[in-house]
Amino acid sequence: MIIFWAILFVALVIIELCTFQLVSIWLAIGALFAMLSEFLHFPFIGQLAVFAISSALLLFISLPLIKKNAASKKISTNSDLDVGKHATVIEEINNQLSKGRVNLNGVDWSAVSADDSLIPSGSVVIVSQVSGAKLTVEKINSQKLTK
Repeated sequence: MIIFWAILFVALVIIELCTFQLVSIWLAIGALFAMLSEFLHFPFIGQLAVFAISSALLLFISLPLIKKNAASKKISTNSDLDVGKHATVIEEINNQLSKGRVNLNGVDWSAVSADDSLIPSGSVVIVSQVSGAKLTVEKINSQKLTK
C-alpha cells in the first residue's frame, strides 16, 4: 500500500502545483500521513481513516486563511481618485431630461445630480461617485467652496 499512497501523494502535489487552489495540498499531506500509518502497520481501513481525518482537519484549520486570501478585493482605478474633487457644470444637469455635463480637470464628463435637483450651468459641484463615464455630483454652496 506504500506505493498507492506514494503515487497518490505525488499526483496530488502535481495537481496543486498546476492549480494553486490550496485544496489538493491538504489531500497530499493526508496521503503522506496515510503512508506513514502503513509503517505503523495500520490496516487499510485505518489508513483510509487517517487519510480522511487528517485531510479534513488540515482543510478545516486552513479554511479561514483560504477565505481571507480568496476574498475579492476592490481594485482601485484612477477614476476613484476623482471622487471628492470639484467640477464646473458646463451644461445644466437635469436628471429628468437625462442631460448634463461637467468639466473636471479639463475633461468633459456626462453628469447626473445625486439628489435629482437641477444644477445650472456655471455651478461648482463636487463629485460623489464615478460610474463608468458618468459622474454623480452634488451642488456645493460658496461657503463650502471657501473652506
